[in-house]
Amino acid sequence: MNRAAASDEIAIFIRVVERGGFAAAAEETGLTPSGVSKAVTRLEDRLGVKLLQRTTRRLMMTPEGETLLSRGRNILAEIEATEAEVMAARGKPRGIIRVNMGTAYAKHRLAPVLPEFRALYPEIDLQISVADRRVDVIGEQLDVAIRTGPLTGSSLVARRLGLAKRVIAASPAYLARHGEPKQASDLADHACLLITGFARLSEWPLRVDGRVKPVQVKPAVTCDNADILAEMALAGLGIVRLASFVIEDAIADGRLKPLLVDCHVSEPVPITALMPPGRQHLPRVRAFIDFLVAHAPKPA
Repeated sequence: MNRAAASDEIAIFIRVVERGGFAAAAEETGLTPSGVSKAVTRLEDRLGVKLLQRTTRRLMMTPEGETLLSRGRNILAEIEATEAEVMAARGKPRGIIRVNMGTAYAKHRLAPVLPEFRALYPEIDLQISVADRRVDVIGEQLDVAIRTGPLTGSSLVARRLGLAKRVIAASPAYLARHGEPKQASDLADHACLLITGFARLSEWPLRVDGRVKPVQVKPAVTCDNADILAEMALAGLGIVRLASFVIEDAIADGRLKPLLVDCHVSEPVPITALMPPGRQHLPRVRAFIDFLVAHAPKPA
């Protein structure tokens, strides 16, 4: 059996699963739907098992198909990484990196340093998607997903990019109208603006009677975008608790004022790059991650 053809058939099978059908996979691979179907059939015949259960409405993977999908992704990623490493030995890293991140990180951390990265690696093309939600890193064929906050269990490869801290703040105009909270219990009388999509961010860790307690705050407004919440706070709508890099400029020039600094416990917020297994070995991905680590500000 031609090993190159075998790996091609595995790659086609993976595309069928990821795209949800033969026609969609055909568009991506440049084959006809019939050609894609025949490649999967050849793979099934060679392995002696059914990988997909075909119905008139959908495709379903068999247990054998699930095993091949998981192992096949890893194998193809290793092949790509090996080829890229050999090619990179002849010059600087090159190729496309598909990366996803939240709006705040893209605006406040990536955008300011991107010109320097492009000057260092002009042959690396970044395809950036921005979403303030969890995405399927493997299903959406991403090379890197950057996450702010604690992680849940995952088969993805993780690398720490840096740390941030959270800050409680409000505008001078809001404080002039409603007064400044001096202790945790005062928050019950204030409008709090909360970010959604992350566990327990409605619980603010504050010292109460000498002990750190998660204080539940009642939101006046919730939003899944940190920058929008920051703008609301700047407009005098209420009090926010956000990652420092989102509001540090507004605090520095006095447009927002830090609050409860003596009792707020600002736990470190990890910023992490997540990659499908094997992607971390690609020279272009490694160069990108190393660059972000080198340019991550250290929390005060």
